[in-house]
Amino acid sequence: MTVLLFMGLLWSQADTTSVFPAAAVETAGKKKEVKKPVPAGAIYKVETEKKIVALTFDISWGEKAPGPILDILEQKGVKKATFFLSGPWTTTHPELAKRIKTMGYEIGNHGHKHDDFPKYPNEWIREQVTKSEQAILDTTGVKTNLIRTPNGAFDKRVVKQLNDMGYTVVQWHTDSRDWMRPGPDKIVERVVTKAVPGDIILMHASDSALQTIDALPRIIDGLKQKGYDFVSVSELLANANVSSRQE
Repeated sequence: MTVLLFMGLLWSQADTTSVFPAAAVETAGKKKEVKKPVPAGAIYKVETEKKIVALTFDISWGEKAPGPILDILEQKGVKKATFFLSGPWTTTHPELAKRIKTMGYEIGNHGHKHDDFPKYPNEWIREQVTKSEQAILDTTGVKTNLIRTPNGAFDKRVVKQLNDMGYTVVQWHTDSRDWMRPGPDKIVERVVTKAVPGDIILMHASDSALQTIDALPRIIDGLKQKGYDFVSVSELLANANVSSRQE
């Protein structure tokens, strides 16, 4: 389960890396786009004094939760969030995937087979990520560069492999634990009380976490009352000091 894997990881000393957005530089009289570097390690939050957080939603199966969650975000005026989609879900639910894109939300990769990457060799990891990447590209037109591994499971080898593929590995600082179905009240309390500036907040839009539908409006209201604005993961990373770890 996600939380057990997360808690069971061996933490090493956190590395702080500066991440800069793409910038235009002059080369022989012409402007050339410089791609931002891929942060090493897995990203948990950013160090910032701004009261901004990134709401993130993993989707690997089901069709009952995504629509209502998108409705809530729209009704609450939350224009920025990041959804991590699995390849099979994207292929079997193209209209929902397209709706996420049409609404302007950021799309990341959540792998193909929902299994722990550290159990498999690099070749398998490359195959799984490429399959999901292609499914998302074919369905939404989005070429993903953010990934959240299935179950949040990774180690140093996995992170290096994903970084070498051009992916930023995104974890979380605040875990809603919505997949455990503790009740909407506990989900709300956990997120609203634990969120900090620069936070990446983990939630799910799979049908395993239907209580998220009831909790999300109050989470949004509670964070807004605390003065938080919502941004995508990429916006959170731009021009910020990133807290990353390599297991």
